[in-house]
This record gives sequence, C-alpha cells and structure tokens, in this order.
Amino acid sequence: MNSTSSVPPNLHLLLDIPMQVSVELGTCQMPMRQVLALKPGSVIQLDRAADAPVDLYVNDKLVARGQVVVLDDRFGIKVTELIGK
Repeated sequence: MNSTSSVPPNLHLLLDIPMQVSVELGTCQMPMRQVLALKPGSVIQLDRAADAPVDLYVNDKLVARGQVVVLDDRFGIKVTELIGK
C-alpha cells in the first residue's frame, strides 16, 4: 500500500470513504429459461479467454485491468494496467 503523505491535504477528508470495488471475469447472454435451469454444478461460458485480463471497477467505473492471483486460499487481483481518461 502506498503512503498517503504525498496526497494534498484537502483530499485527506476523502481517503476513508468506503467505495464499492468489483471485478468482472467476463459476461454472457442467456435466455431466462437457461437462467432458471441453473443449479449447483452448472457451468456458464463467458466471453473471455481464461488467461484474459479481468476488469476492476470502483463504483461501477472501470479503473484498471489485472490478472487473477491466488493468495493462500483466497483470490486476488494483480493490477497490470490503470485506465486513464
């Protein structure tokens, strides 16, 4: 984690505001009949290759792309690209 010492003083008020962070592995479209037929063990094919970068969103805004990594028994994301304006 980076130090916040280089952050302008007026931004310190915002640093503790919670943000919704989500990761998208891929998407697909399927008819409602297939959605209703899903059960444990069902497999849904996504529109991305297994080795493709995942998208990292903050409050529904794309901010980065990265690779899925495993840390102990949990998943994580290694950021490989920051998305600018």
